Amino acid sequence: MNRTDLQKLSNSRIREAQVLFKAGEYSGAYYLAGYAVECALKACVAKGVKRYDFPEKGLSDKVFTHDLPALLKLSKVNTDLKAEYKRNPRFAACWDGVVQWSEASRYSVWTKNQAEALLDAIVRRKDGVMPWIKQRW
Repeated sequence: MNRTDLQKLSNSRIREAQVLFKAGEYSGAYYLAGYAVECALKACVAKGVKRYDFPEKGLSDKVFTHDLPALLKLSKVNTDLKAEYKRNPRFAACWDGVVQWSEASRYSVWTKNQAEALLDAIVRRKDGVMPWIKQRW
């Protein structure tokens, strides 16, 4: 698995989430949408691993997580996020919604409104989380 694979997976997961949403499968859409962000942040981590360099000890173990805030720190775009968060209240609201996602969301039932809110926070063109991440992956 490399950075390009993670980028493709992220794009696939968001498309799949949108298909599920349109089919009325809101819980599945919610769950997969969060995985799209997870894969995108992991692509940012992969970008920081230089070819032929030996990664820091334990990095690969730390990356095998579904914890979005932990992945954000590992991706080294945390400083950028803090600046954008302060500068853009709409982006901050989107991030606040997305960061609530967890792998455990698969055990919950999500409504149409909840799934729609998460998808919107992720894919919104101007202030969404995914366009912001894609500028850094």
